[in-house]
This record gives sequence, C-alpha cells and structure tokens, in this order.
Amino acid sequence: MLDDKGNFFLIESILAIAILLMAIFVVNTVISISSPDYSYDSRDFKTAQDTMEILSGKVNFTDVSFIGSISDTLKDNKNSKKSVKEVSEICKNKFKSLGIENYQFSENNVLNGKVLAFKGDYSNAANVSQATRTYGEYSYTLSVW
Repeated sequence: MLDDKGNFFLIESILAIAILLMAIFVVNTVISISSPDYSYDSRDFKTAQDTMEILSGKVNFTDVSFIGSISDTLKDNKNSKKSVKEVSEICKNKFKSLGIENYQFSENNVLNGKVLAFKGDYSNAANVSQATRTYGEYSYTLSVW
C-alpha cells in the first residue's frame, strides 16, 4: 500500500513538472514573438524633421546655426553664383557628415526653389519626408527618402 502511494506522488510530481515546463515554454514563445513595430513607419517620417532640427539648432551654444551660417553667406554675397556654389559644397559636406544617403535641400523664397544640395534618385523615392525651416528671408526645404 505504501508503494502505491509513492508511485501516485511520483506520477503527480512528474506531471506537475511537465505542466510547469510547458507553461514556461508558452510564456517564452509569447515574449519572443515579434510584434509590429509601429514606430518604424514613423521613423522615416521624422528623418527630415530631425535633420532640420539639427541644422537649425545652435551647436555648442554659439549664436549661429548651420542654417543661419549659410543664410549669412548668401546674404553677405548678395546671392551671387559663387556664394550659391559655396553654400552647395558646405551643404553636401554637412549631409555627408550626417550620413544621409538620399536627400534634396533647396531654398524656396529668395532663390526661387534653387536646389542647393542633392543626392539620390528622387523619381524612384517611395517614402519622402520633408521639413521646412526659415531663417530671415530664406526658406529651406529638406526632402529625405
């Protein structure tokens, strides 16, 4: 009679351990299932906004931002072809240092939509994010894809 009770408790403990292992397996599976990352879609949207924030923000607490610096260059040289070319080179170097692969940076107000810096094939762009910032009378638009 004692052996029957011992066998019953042994079978019951093995079943309890098996149920516990299955519960751990189910919880682990549920945790490791990837859920859709909704912020991934909005990350592309924020790219142009974030970049323009960097360009228009004051770095190292100086009085001039990147947008302010290129605006001053254009204004001081009365929007000459030489100053536009100089600003284009400055912009290309800046976007390269920021690691942006495909972009279009243009001035919309004074230069009437003149593209200052461009890289990539805009015609094949699927998701384009845009941001606009104004400095003085200059209005800049950045498109990133």
